[in-house]
Amino acid sequence: MSRISTFGHNLYEGRVSFDFIGRRKLFYAISAAIVVVAALAFMVRGFNYGVEFKGGVEFTAKVAVADVQSSDAMIQAVEDAGVPDAGDPTVQTSGNDTIRIQTRALTQDEATQVTDSLKKAGATEVSQNLIGPTYGKQVATKALTGLIVFLLIVVVFIWAYFREWRMSVAGIVALIHDLVITAGVYALSGFEVTPATVTGLLTILGFSLYDTVVVFDKVRENTKGILTSTTRTYAEQANLALNQTLVRSINTSITALLPVAALLFAGVFILGTGPLKDLALALFVGMLAGAYSSIFIATPLASQLKEREPAIKAQAARVMARRAKEAREGETPVPAGAPAPARTVRPSAAAKRAQPSRKPRSQRGKGGS
Repeated sequence: MSRISTFGHNLYEGRVSFDFIGRRKLFYAISAAIVVVAALAFMVRGFNYGVEFKGGVEFTAKVAVADVQSSDAMIQAVEDAGVPDAGDPTVQTSGNDTIRIQTRALTQDEATQVTDSLKKAGATEVSQNLIGPTYGKQVATKALTGLIVFLLIVVVFIWAYFREWRMSVAGIVALIHDLVITAGVYALSGFEVTPATVTGLLTILGFSLYDTVVVFDKVRENTKGILTSTTRTYAEQANLALNQTLVRSINTSITALLPVAALLFAGVFILGTGPLKDLALALFVGMLAGAYSSIFIATPLASQLKEREPAIKAQAARVMARRAKEAREGETPVPAGAPAPARTVRPSAAAKRAQPSRKPRSQRGKGGS
């Protein structure tokens, strides 16, 4: 059996355990710090909205080589077009021979002027795409509507499946945690927010929820009949569930992140721009945050809310009282996996009887006298 398999087996059996529940304040503090930085990022820096959201015109110019010199030439060509609203354009390279130029909203005649100027500057082919600002508003409104509906469905699903509103609250907090962190990374990195970004954000909600529900299901299994137990508390059983699903969560996250990382690399360093990069960044950051929140936020928070119930408090008090009594009597339970104490074997009554002695063979008479 490999070391990883042995480690996972020991986690499942409880021989090795990480105290996620007991250290939840530390994890809360780490998450709070990250969320504050992310919130400040998109409040102070703001988002780099794509042309789909703010409206405008996107020109796609084919050039011999898409590099810094050709990009500067395209910027100068837009400024030389003599169109005031086309000033200060956003220029990005896409692949080896394509440059995207985005400007504010223009009329058709003004867009034609810019196209002619780009061709004079060396562009072999120029296409234009006029996008009104209403399109971006429609995308944002539909995305917000989809997010609200999704969160409502999540609350109802978790409550109906687990019969536990506290898990619903913890799951929603974890989802919001993932969204805020992903949005903060977009603000800090300066990546464009496009419809592909919105698609990625909605996708990571499902991934984060899936991982959280798996852990919650193990918590429910471990805490079944917890009120009649006097060996472990609810928090201890929830922590055991986290340890039992830890290796699975790590393996699932790594398996999902590797292909997304490849997409992100291709979108940033090979294609340079486009929806692939926007989608991959949202997926990568969101999945990473989702893997973290399902372990360090959702279950510890659900356990904390559950521990406030009077019945759970009373059960925890009974467990502590039993342990204190066993400690006083010196009857500390043997830990799982430890060898049983050696037993002292006492001789039986039959063994204590005197056995008839016999003389050595050399002293015995030949006649048997």
